[in-house]
Amino acid sequence: MKSAMNRPRIVIPGDAPVMIGDSPHLDRLREIADVELHRDRPADETEQLQRVIGADILLNSRGLLHWPGHLLRQLPSVKLIALCAIGTDCIDLPAASEMGMTVCNVPGRTASVVAEHAFCLLLGLSRRVGRMTELMKAGQWPHEIAFSLEGKTLGIIGTGQIGCEMIRRARAFGMKVIAWSFNPDDAKARKLGFTYTDMDSVLRDSDALSIHVKLTDDSRGLIGKRELGLTKQGCLLINTARGAVLDHAAVVDGLNSGHLGGAGLDVFSTEPLTPNDPILKCEQVVLTPHAADQVPEGIDALTAGCVENVLSFLNGKPVNVV
Repeated sequence: MKSAMNRPRIVIPGDAPVMIGDSPHLDRLREIADVELHRDRPADETEQLQRVIGADILLNSRGLLHWPGHLLRQLPSVKLIALCAIGTDCIDLPAASEMGMTVCNVPGRTASVVAEHAFCLLLGLSRRVGRMTELMKAGQWPHEIAFSLEGKTLGIIGTGQIGCEMIRRARAFGMKVIAWSFNPDDAKARKLGFTYTDMDSVLRDSDALSIHVKLTDDSRGLIGKRELGLTKQGCLLINTARGAVLDHAAVVDGLNSGHLGGAGLDVFSTEPLTPNDPILKCEQVVLTPHAADQVPEGIDALTAGCVENVLSFLNGKPVNVV
């Protein structure tokens, strides 16, 4: 897996807005490899593909670009796809496996950062911060009744590392926590002071729901119209996982009908949002542009982990293999 002068060729085909391009960790790769960095986004799939043809390693910044099977099958030289991200839904994993490509992500390193953002959405939503700001900017002096978290029940969907960090924050605020997971862990529940139950019970009994499952075939559309219909009147909904886990239209309907008390969303089924997306007209929402880990500490943790994944692979000891 060597290019000119026995140095691997590493291509970062798109890094806009810049993430890994300004990271000092990238210099560790430049010492041993030819690194080709594109600070803009390719105009289309053709340019995206052309940038990577002949590369040994594809480094995908933020999960920014999507790599379906028909593109991966045109990249026979690529042996490693290094994701500077947690999620892997930007890669057609079966196609990558078919092509003999190793795929590595950066799990766990930004769990506390993402959970902090999720709890920020919950707190801002519960105290109607976004709504009150909007009304005050319009010259009003609103008297909306907010929602205290202490003593309320938070339902957690997915108890991986981010979900557990969210539980720690909720417990610190005096919330009761119940949870559902594809992989329940009773020892974890005892340690953190929460209770596992079935999905429908979590939906029915929670004052607020926070979603923390990765996007897979099993989790796509996990929370839809039926599930949202089971929630309490006025339930708050938080999603920092992936947009496709939720039925976007059902969320909009729940907000417009008043059944949902509000939604704090960092991720969406279509990103970026289109200007006419109906969620933008909903009143009780707090929205951020897939930015839960976009703080200096989060960016540094992701870029360091990605670079270490590449170095481990080049040393013949790949880690964090998806």
